[in-house]
Amino acid sequence: MKPLAKAAPLPWWRTVWPFRRRVRASSGGVTRFLVILLVVLALCAGGFLLMPAGRALIEDTRDKLGKAKSVTPMSTEASASVPGHPAKNTTDGLSNRYWGAPATGASVTYTFREPFRLVDVIITNGASKDPQKYALQARALQVELEVTAEDGTTHKKELTLSDKPGGQTIATGYSDVQKVRLVLRSAVGLAPGRHLALAEVEFFQRS
Repeated sequence: MKPLAKAAPLPWWRTVWPFRRRVRASSGGVTRFLVILLVVLALCAGGFLLMPAGRALIEDTRDKLGKAKSVTPMSTEASASVPGHPAKNTTDGLSNRYWGAPATGASVTYTFREPFRLVDVIITNGASKDPQKYALQARALQVELEVTAEDGTTHKKELTLSDKPGGQTIATGYSDVQKVRLVLRSAVGLAPGRHLALAEVEFFQRS
């Protein structure tokens, strides 16, 4: 009788499950392929979710699926205000009272007690949401939004507002928000004896 030939040693990659067994040709090939495919897909999915784009996609999806609730700033401060129209009028819930800014470049800063996920901002431009009172003062049609997170990171976004009364919703999607600053730009209706008016600014967090 002839001695049996000694099997060649397995390559290193065949020593790792699910390759480690010696099998007959085509035996279990489909199963191993599916297992490998699932492992690769899981690794790809995990890597994607660890990337900023993946995390942002998850947060945006949660924003759309969740409910938003109003959040009130702890403090409201303006860089400048005309007499009788302080910045706190933008958070009093009354659209017939407004913050009066003397010129473009004026800003208002909202500070919040606890960091939160900011999903929407509603801005009511002008002196009032009443059409007859709306255009009594000038309006800013461009607003610079600056959001500061708890760790000091800042995000900036240029907002374009329509020149019409009523609230305008701006989707945001920023996490761990601690401060929000609005800078008024591109005024319309500004003339001697008139000033910029911003009636209301509302913030909404993911519940």
